[in-house]
Amino acid sequence: MTRILIAEDEPQIAAFVRRGLESAGYESVIVEEGDKALEVALSGEIDLVLLDIGLPVMDGFEVLRALRAAGSTTPVIMLTARTSTRDTVEGLESGANDYIPKPFAFDELLARVRSRLRESSPRPGFILTQDDVELDLLTRRATVGGKEVELSAREFTLAEQFLRHPGEVLSREWLLREVWGLNFDPGSNVVDVYVRYLRSKIGHGHIVTVRGAGYRWG
Repeated sequence: MTRILIAEDEPQIAAFVRRGLESAGYESVIVEEGDKALEVALSGEIDLVLLDIGLPVMDGFEVLRALRAAGSTTPVIMLTARTSTRDTVEGLESGANDYIPKPFAFDELLARVRSRLRESSPRPGFILTQDDVELDLLTRRATVGGKEVELSAREFTLAEQFLRHPGEVLSREWLLREVWGLNFDPGSNVVDVYVRYLRSKIGHGHIVTVRGAGYRWG
């Protein structure tokens, strides 16, 4: 479960935020002093920090600078009653990911939390892997057995469809529609041609011909 540190020395605010976060499905930890907040944030068990500026022992700016100096990339949202541009700029330049003035609506805070967590989390959905073939959907790079292979844009899209549907029989009609955006032309052999191109680059054993039905990965 995602764990959020609430570094806040006002008990009512901390309790309010904790209730809202836990209702939204997050686990939370409350600390009231800056030095303790830094210790917990560096523990490796925190996914996001809600950091008040006006903390005892170490203020929020000191905590944030120490956190970043230690190499932590944990997202930090600063919560503060200070609303001057100077304070906002100092917080952001010290490494804060976001800055919310008090008082705030919890729905806004929750939206900011979700946004920062999305930004910081790995995006495995952009990598497709089957057997020894891997496709990076962001960079449009393909590797086979760890070695990069050059695929044309159409070959890459065709490979993507196979990796998204391993074990399924994909008809020529379906592939023509999904890869080329065309309705099926009974006289066209473009799918067969590109399957042959793709096999020559990623290995013939990955794509199996299912007679009278289409093709299947594996």
